[in-house]
Amino acid sequence: MPERLAVGLISGTSLDGVDAALVRIQGPLDRPRLRLLAFTTVPYPPAVHSRLLKVAGGEAATAGEVSDLNFLLGDLFAAAALRVCRQGRVTPKRLSVIGSHGQTIFHQGRSQPRGGLSAVNDGRSARAGKETNRRQLASTLQIAEPAIIAAKTGVPVVADFRTADMAEGGEGAPLVPLVDYLVLRDAKRNTIALNIGGIANITVIPAGGHVEEVFGFDTGPGNMVMDGLVRHFTRGRQRYDRDGRRAAQGQVMERRLDQLLRLAFFRRQPPKSAGREQFGGAFLKRHFLSCRGAGFRDLLRTASELTARSIAEALQRFVFPRFTAQLGGDCLVVSGGGAHNRLLLARLAALLPQLEVRLSDEYGLPADAKEAMAFAVLGDRTIHGLPGNLPAVTGAQRPVVLGKVSQP
Repeated sequence: MPERLAVGLISGTSLDGVDAALVRIQGPLDRPRLRLLAFTTVPYPPAVHSRLLKVAGGEAATAGEVSDLNFLLGDLFAAAALRVCRQGRVTPKRLSVIGSHGQTIFHQGRSQPRGGLSAVNDGRSARAGKETNRRQLASTLQIAEPAIIAAKTGVPVVADFRTADMAEGGEGAPLVPLVDYLVLRDAKRNTIALNIGGIANITVIPAGGHVEEVFGFDTGPGNMVMDGLVRHFTRGRQRYDRDGRRAAQGQVMERRLDQLLRLAFFRRQPPKSAGREQFGGAFLKRHFLSCRGAGFRDLLRTASELTARSIAEALQRFVFPRFTAQLGGDCLVVSGGGAHNRLLLARLAALLPQLEVRLSDEYGLPADAKEAMAFAVLGDRTIHGLPGNLPAVTGAQRPVVLGKVSQP
């Protein structure tokens, strides 16, 4: 298979900006060799960041506001793609594809009870209408108009990755696990890929396992609650707790933590996915900012421990019982912004002594760039007509080719 150059674009649940990775893809499609040629992050302007927080946080927005943001982000994503090409000294015309995850502003992986009017009533029957009225349908929406990215770069763009999986009954996330399997699988030991972005998610790759044996799911909050606390208490002057330094100065509020770990999401069997709808602003206000007399550092320490323990308990409850090989020498490969949080990594190592904690950088997948690299690979698979989801991870009925293609 000839080598291909691809760009992957993504902005995660932290809403900080656009990550862009320029990737060389070599080798067979079922065992690609990846090399990161360039990586950049283009921060959102403060005004855009504020608008996105409101829309993704569930505040009322007009259709015009969403449409405006969709086109505005299309420009920003295109600029990020062009910047990473300049950084890597590659002209866009050499790219075979751009894979753009876009910016999630709503994600509901499963139908949920709701009040008020239904989102859909096609008139098939009064009974069907009443049933829809009682539930919020599973749906997802990522913005950053791909037609604009294609027009400004001159490159085919694959975007809207989640919807095809959801059309087949899946949750539309997480989607990186297939790339984890292609790149990280090991014949002799179990490998668990952990990405700690706004949300934390895992991919479980059994030793010597086939793709059908891979599974994964979102474990709960990653950096989202911690970042929300930092923004709140610094009045937006800071966005995250560098290295976990502030949290390390606090004490865990054990009673509150125990209450949180009993929430239904953590006990729910996979497949499952999460976002701001579960752990965003409303969660922060209800479970943290409502704690009278609690100090910033204690709240931050408790949020950090919530991330660490929810990850560890997810592994102990849903993963370790499924390993047929003896645990020992198995690996937890960490990526995402949380990989820089020393306190969080130390707590994971203490809670999971049976696993060797390593960074994805050691496997040629720099922690900050890994997700953007993954969407370069997923875009490449779409162009070749290959599935990009794992039904055991998302709950879809079958593997499907992901995304929609915008031609320049």
